[in-house]
Amino acid sequence: MPIHPAIAAVTDRIRVRSAASRAAYLDRMGRAAEAGPARGHLACGNQAHAYAAMGEDKAALAEGRLPNIGIVTAYNDMLSAHQPYERFPDLIRAAARAAGATAQVAGGVPAMCDGVTQGQTGMELSLFSRDVIALAAGVSLSHNTYDAALFLGVCDKIVPGLIIAAATFGHIPAVFLPAGPMTSGLPNDEKAKVRQKFATGEVGRDELMRSEMASYHGPGTCTFYGTANTNQMLMEFMGLHLPGASFVNPNTPLRDALTVAGVERAAQITALGNDYRPAGRVLDERAFVNGLVGLMATGGSTNLVLHMPAMARAAGILLDIEDFDAVSQVVPLMAKVYPNGLADVNHFHAAGGLQYMIGELLEAGLLHDDVVTIAGDGLSRYTAEPKLRDGHLVWEDGPAATQNDKILRPATDPFQKTGGLRQLSGNLGRGVIKISAVAPERHVIEAKARVFADQEEVKAAFKRGEFTEDTIVVVRFQGPQANGMPELHSLTPTLAVLQDRGLRVALVTDGRMSGASGKVPAAIHVSPEAAAGGPLARLQDGDRMRLDAVAGRLEVLEPGFDTRVPVTADLSANRHGIGRELFEAFRRTVGPATEGAAVVV
Repeated sequence: MPIHPAIAAVTDRIRVRSAASRAAYLDRMGRAAEAGPARGHLACGNQAHAYAAMGEDKAALAEGRLPNIGIVTAYNDMLSAHQPYERFPDLIRAAARAAGATAQVAGGVPAMCDGVTQGQTGMELSLFSRDVIALAAGVSLSHNTYDAALFLGVCDKIVPGLIIAAATFGHIPAVFLPAGPMTSGLPNDEKAKVRQKFATGEVGRDELMRSEMASYHGPGTCTFYGTANTNQMLMEFMGLHLPGASFVNPNTPLRDALTVAGVERAAQITALGNDYRPAGRVLDERAFVNGLVGLMATGGSTNLVLHMPAMARAAGILLDIEDFDAVSQVVPLMAKVYPNGLADVNHFHAAGGLQYMIGELLEAGLLHDDVVTIAGDGLSRYTAEPKLRDGHLVWEDGPAATQNDKILRPATDPFQKTGGLRQLSGNLGRGVIKISAVAPERHVIEAKARVFADQEEVKAAFKRGEFTEDTIVVVRFQGPQANGMPELHSLTPTLAVLQDRGLRVALVTDGRMSGASGKVPAAIHVSPEAAAGGPLARLQDGDRMRLDAVAGRLEVLEPGFDTRVPVTADLSANRHGIGRELFEAFRRTVGPATEGAAVVV
C-alpha cells in the first residue's frame, strides 16, 4: 500500500530539517564501524582485565573471533516491571554460548519508579533520570569490548535513556529485551473510583491501600497503558524488539523463549557476520515516524512527546511537536486501553494486540514498511506473532480480525478518526494536550484562572472548598529548569472530582502529567516555562483563559497581558533534599520541553 500523503509529508519534513545533523551522525557511525570489532584494538592487558572473571568463556573471548554481547541492565527488585530481569543474565549467557557467542553484563543503570515517587519529592529527579541512564549506559559500553548490545529496560525514563545510549553507540546493533506486563489484577477503573473516594474523604487509607495492592500485585509492568507500556509498543513499532515480544507475561516459557531468540538475533546481526544491522541504521526518520503513528493509534503516553525528540536527537534526527500533531490528524485511535478505556494491556494483547494493529496500519498506508529492523527488512514482519510449538519458538500469522471490538478496532472503523494528541499554541506559548480520553464536550474550556506554584496548594484549596465555579487550574514553575518537571498525576483524582460535580475544569502547566492522565483536559509541557520567564509567569488569578483543543489554541483573553512583567518564584526549596542537590547542573543546562527537555544531547 502506498504511504499516506500526510505521513510522507511529515517524514520528508523531518528528513529535510535533519539533513545536516543526520549526515554528521551517520558519518561518525560509519567511521566507528570501519575501525572493525572493538576488541581487536585493545591491548592484551586491557583485554585480560575485561575477561578475568569470565570462567568458561575466557578462551573464546581471548580469541576474539566470536561475537561478544554487552548486557546493559536496569534490574532492581523495587520495580515490579524490572524484577524479572534478575534471572536474565544467566539465561542470556547460556543462550549466547549455544549460539556461538559470549555475553557479559556491561553495566547497570538506575531505574526509578514513578509510581513510588508520584506526588513525592523524588519525582523531581524522575525526568533527569533519563539522562543519567543514558550516561550510565554510555559508561557501560565505553569499555569497547562489545559487538552488540542487549538492553534490559521497560519503564518510563529507562527505555528513552537506553535508546539515547543505543543511538550514541549506533555503530553496533541494539536489541531490546522486554520483561512483560504483570497479570491482570483489580480493574483500573475500580482502583480509580477508590482514589476519588479517598480524595473526598469517603473512604480511609486502609481501603485505599487494599485497592492499590490488589492492582499492583506481582512481577511485571503495571497493566494500564501508561508510559511503560507505551515504551514497549514503541520498541516494537520501531523494530527494536522481536515481533510480538512486548506484552508476553514474565516468567513464562514463551517469555524465556523470546529472550533466548533475542540473544541469538543479536549474535547474528553484528559486523562479524553477513547481516550487519547497527542501531544507527534502524533508528532513522522512518522508524521514528512509525513510532509516532503507534503512539497515536494506541492513545499512548504524553511523556513520549518529551522523550521521542530527545531520543531522535541522539541519532541526528530533529522532531518537533508539530510532527506529533500532524501525524495525530490522520492516524485513527484504534485501541481503548485504560485510562482511555476499561481494558488493560493483557486484554489488548488478547484482542489482537500490536500484530493486528500493525497489519491494519500498514494496509491503510499509515506506516513505513521499508524500514530496517532487528528482525529483518520490513515492518510487515511485525504482523507475525510468536508461538511455542512442541517446545520450539515459531512465528505465525497474526490475527486478521479483532477479537474484541470494544478494545481494538480496525483502522476503517476506529474509536476516533484522529489520534487524540494536539499541539497547542497561543500567547501562553506552546504545549500539548491528550484528548483521547476527554469527552468531546470538554475539548474547549473557557474559564477564569486559579494560579498555583505547587500541586499541594491545589489540593489544599480543594479541601477548603474554594473551587465553586468553572476553573482553569494553572500550576506553574513545574518545568525542567524550575524543579525537574515532575509529573502532576496526583492532581488527577482532585480535578476529576470537580469535573464529576458538574464544573468545567482544566489544567494548564509547564510540568508533566502521567501516561495515565485521562478524562480531565490538561495542557501540559507549556514552553517557555515560567522559570525561564515564559508567559505563564505573567498569569494572575481571575484571568479569563481559553483552552481550545479543536483549534489547537491556548490563550489568555485579557488585554495588556503581553506587557505584564513576569513574576519570579523562590525556588530555593527545590535545590536540596532527596538528592535534588546532585542535579543542580542538570537544571541549569536542560533544554526546553519542546526539544525534549534534554541534558545530554
